Amino acid sequence: MTDRAPQPVDRQLPTEESRDLLALVREIAQREIRPRAAEEEDSGRFPREVFTLLSEAGLLGLPYPGEYGGGEQPYEVYLQVLEELAAARLTVGLGVSVHSLACHGLGGYGSKEQQAAHLPAMLGGGLLGAYCLSEPAAGSDAASLTTKAVRDGDDWIITGTKAWITHGGVADFYTVLARTGVDGPKGITAFLVPGDAVGLTAAVPEKKMGMKGSPTAQLHFDGVRVPDSRRIGEEGQGFSIALAALDAGRLGIAACAIGVAQAALDEALAYALDRKQFGHPIADFQGLRFMLADMATKIEAGRALYLAAARLRDAGKPFSRQAAMAKLFCTDAAMAVTTDAVQVLGGYGYTADFPVERLMREAKVLQIVEGTNQIQRMVIARHLAGPETR
Repeated sequence: MTDRAPQPVDRQLPTEESRDLLALVREIAQREIRPRAAEEEDSGRFPREVFTLLSEAGLLGLPYPGEYGGGEQPYEVYLQVLEELAAARLTVGLGVSVHSLACHGLGGYGSKEQQAAHLPAMLGGGLLGAYCLSEPAAGSDAASLTTKAVRDGDDWIITGTKAWITHGGVADFYTVLARTGVDGPKGITAFLVPGDAVGLTAAVPEKKMGMKGSPTAQLHFDGVRVPDSRRIGEEGQGFSIALAALDAGRLGIAACAIGVAQAALDEALAYALDRKQFGHPIADFQGLRFMLADMATKIEAGRALYLAAARLRDAGKPFSRQAAMAKLFCTDAAMAVTTDAVQVLGGYGYTADFPVERLMREAKVLQIVEGTNQIQRMVIARHLAGPETR
């Protein structure tokens, strides 16, 4: 790694409080997250203590109401916090985004009684959440999920398997989408399932090319009994709840992608200024200077795109199309920027002695999670041209 410290991003923040918040996040990232990121990712260690620290600092519930322990921050601020955390370590930034996604159903659709009973612990009580929509045979076609929830008096019995669950096996609670009625999207209902529920087990985590410190695992529901008081929203409302959560979650992925890209640019720039060839820093050579310029431009464009979508959300305006655009552009940009960062470092970029190879591997997953970028293009096209007629 280089000895040059990255310069803080020049951010446009709405309040003095938000500026102080971002300064706190940068301090935590520099002290508690970044120094151990490479070693812990290499060993596959999940940093649960970091999430406990973030919870204690009020950073796990930023976009939620203060009456339940949330931070009452606009998405414009929350997403920039995610970006800073992801720049230090994607396992942490993405983990906070997933936790917020897991809280979304209860926060937006739960009853007042449910919110009062569960949200304080979820937002600031040290708990960690996960979101269970995908299945082994239902990924992009999530409406075809087959995990079932059958009514049994005042309870529901959940049976089935969920796949690709971030925090699978380590989460304290899961927002679970299960089929309670007819085939298709109208037969799906959402539930809040405790992590220690009887009959709930996690498979061995997947062996991944990146984000090795973040457990991704299948979850098996073998007759898991959940009281009706943990049903979120109405019966059959689950798929619309899931889609609303994914719109917000895609902005989280976009912000994380820009964090990863920014970290790669910082490393590439520092290396280019230090490394000398032919008697000059390689940053003097036009071919490389143009690469750095293109990398920086992609990052600025992506940041502006996700913030524009966030401000629509904060204003209560439709933002689904813009969220898909932000997720698509920012994650593609992260893949391009990290690839170029490896090229700037040459042979060193291909070694684990420098973080850009890890950042490149991590960027790839962001083009896949919470709707592949092909799905984002479908979403955008439907907003433009309407549903397909075939």
